[in-house]
Amino acid sequence: MSDILPSVEMMTVFASTKIHLHPDEFILASLPLSEKELALDAFKSLEPFSSVTVDHAEVSLILRSSDWDSMKHLFESSDAEGPYSAITFDIVLDLSLVGFLSVVSAVLAEAGISIYALSTYLRDHIFVQSSHADEAVRKLDELIMRCRDQKLL
Repeated sequence: MSDILPSVEMMTVFASTKIHLHPDEFILASLPLSEKELALDAFKSLEPFSSVTVDHAEVSLILRSSDWDSMKHLFESSDAEGPYSAITFDIVLDLSLVGFLSVVSAVLAEAGISIYALSTYLRDHIFVQSSHADEAVRKLDELIMRCRDQKLL
């Protein structure tokens, strides 16, 4: 069991957090910028959970493995990694909150689990290799329970 405990303020946040392990497996993919419009069009029909991020160097995709299998032939060039499992922190986080993901990252790093983090407007999500998903959920549940126990003291 990890000894990592967040700040008192953050403990309250973690004590109120529920985690959700999505049942599907996901692929993280990278496309060249020249594939941006094609990627955006392909994502129009996808159900949640999926993500397209465009930056100055690439188009990054997160989507179900089954969706990737049915659309990867559309792209001339791609790099893809997976399978990954998605874990959502089911709590609306204030945008001024500092350190939430650093605690998550520290707890999972201590267990040798790497994460790919994705923050949306309301929630944070992490992706872990599917082979580590159950252990990641267990470690995060332990963190949440420690925070709830501390809150009761």
